[in-house]
Amino acid sequence: MVRSNKDQVRQFRGVSRRALILGLGQIGVLGAIGWRMRSLQIENADQYRLLAEENRINIQLIPPSRGLIFDRNGVVLAENEQNYRLVMTREETGDPVEAIARLANAIELDPDAIARALSEMEQKAPFIPVTLKERLSWDEVSFININAPALPGVRSEVGLSRYYPFGADLAHIVGYVGPVSDYDLDRINDPDPLLRIPRYQIGKTGVENKLERSLRGVAGTRQVEVNASGRIIRELGKVDSAVGTDVQLTIDISLQGYAQARLAGESASAVVMDIETGELRCIASAPTFDPNKFVRGISVQDWTSLNEDPYRPLAAKAFQGTYPPGSTYKMIVALAALEAGVIAPEETVYCPGFVDVGETRFHCWKRGGHGNMNLHESLKQSCDSYYYEVSQRVGIDAISQMAARFGLGERYDLPLSAVAQGLNPTREWKRSVRDEAWRIGDTVNTAIGQGYVLTSPLQLATMTARLASGREVTPQLIKPRHGTNARSVTAELGINENALRRCRAAMADVVNHNRGTAYRSRVLSAGYDLAGKTGTSQVRRITTEERALGIIRNEDLPWERRDHALFVGFAPIENPKYSIAVVVEHGGSGSRAAAPIARDIMLQALYGGRPPLEAYPESQRPQILEQQKRVHGRTMTEGRQSDRT
Repeated sequence: MVRSNKDQVRQFRGVSRRALILGLGQIGVLGAIGWRMRSLQIENADQYRLLAEENRINIQLIPPSRGLIFDRNGVVLAENEQNYRLVMTREETGDPVEAIARLANAIELDPDAIARALSEMEQKAPFIPVTLKERLSWDEVSFININAPALPGVRSEVGLSRYYPFGADLAHIVGYVGPVSDYDLDRINDPDPLLRIPRYQIGKTGVENKLERSLRGVAGTRQVEVNASGRIIRELGKVDSAVGTDVQLTIDISLQGYAQARLAGESASAVVMDIETGELRCIASAPTFDPNKFVRGISVQDWTSLNEDPYRPLAAKAFQGTYPPGSTYKMIVALAALEAGVIAPEETVYCPGFVDVGETRFHCWKRGGHGNMNLHESLKQSCDSYYYEVSQRVGIDAISQMAARFGLGERYDLPLSAVAQGLNPTREWKRSVRDEAWRIGDTVNTAIGQGYVLTSPLQLATMTARLASGREVTPQLIKPRHGTNARSVTAELGINENALRRCRAAMADVVNHNRGTAYRSRVLSAGYDLAGKTGTSQVRRITTEERALGIIRNEDLPWERRDHALFVGFAPIENPKYSIAVVVEHGGSGSRAAAPIARDIMLQALYGGRPPLEAYPESQRPQILEQQKRVHGRTMTEGRQSDRT
């Protein structure tokens, strides 16, 4: 059938229209593609070039060297040592279990470390090395390097690790470092990416923790080119890290080591303070622990032993522990009474061995009583009845205000963990905390450092420094930089100097008069004489029945029920240089347990080393000689440093 010209024209027009529509569509698609290509390659070229570059280039952090910690004389207390690690790369090793089994024949490997390493290998890319063991010995490093061809994927790496050369002597002050935990990340508001590095270590306690940011330093960076799977191809650039800031403490490691050795065998603490500057020369707590074990990863056995020890070696008793101050508090009451004018220095109070307040009888430590006591004699012989009477005249308000002026109940701003505030009780405190009114019996108890009042050895040393100087001495632990001297404290306490002199004179007789409670701890060397005050604080209430039958002696009681023994003092008496506070937990009598320790530590501080035997009473010299041999043999300043293995 032959189509007419008209049909052919109609058909041609239809084809042309469809071709035009299709062509226009193609042109539109190509135009859109072209526009998008223009957008990608021209308008957004910088953005996508950056994204491509980030996929190709990785930036790695370079951990900085941690700042060092020194004592006042420049002796290193916390340093960085080379740490050789055994690492394994899974893709180069083949079967890691078989490779580890071969290694175990020559190198001792911890089963827990092996399990942890195998778990890490499963979670990480096969080309990322995993640590099998820290702190390789030189023999182990040599074995790995010599046998490298037979140990594919196994090698030794060297890095820096924290080390404390004086070990346990400074554990409570310097503290220790440890790996960043999830708890740390949740607790610390710190965006530093260093904290995300696996096994990166930060300060956990003490100065290491409180000065973490300055000790840590600033991370460096390393630019490396990687392939699609993340393998490093080459290094493109590097910015070195900034070393952490060094810190110098006021502590004298020689004195600190001696104090720790002198306190050995006791649950006790001692604080020595420079009266002029407030610098802390010694902050000893016993028993103690080796912080290096925490850096390396403490064993379950060691951790359990530390936690279950009744002497609490993990507790920094010198500034975390709080105790009733006992009779060391009596100078506060005496000064409050003198300032208020409620008693004259020579006025006497009769002590029959007790004082009745309402229906309650408060006993003096001397059962038969002291007789007539004035202020000087009451301090020298530590008569309780005198202070029972005086406290009722002056009242708790004046007593607590005087205690605050001497630094009791104050939390000092020191770079130490959990510095205790103690408790300087007031009427308002009892009303708000216990919802009870203050009673006269509370005042009487407070007068002899019992009841609610609580103090730390650090606070007692500060109190004594202020009493010896009449100035507002504040404890310092960090020495100023650039070698400048610590500032002298010039602020006066505003207390009558005559009242202070009377308390100092009485404290001098406590140690140097034959009726003083610490006479056995006197010093015979001229210019090194010691003034002080003994204290005994009860940890249990003595019942009426027990008093009737005869009070059980401390040494006959279980250790945890014995009284705490305390001593505070300063020396020399003329122009005092140091103050000291010693607390022996459950030590019984302050005169027997605490005063001799304080005397020995103070002499060590004044002489700058072992004092001569002539400084001690002649009858005590044989015993002191044996003690010096024993104690000085344990000090770390003559080579007794912590084991590095």
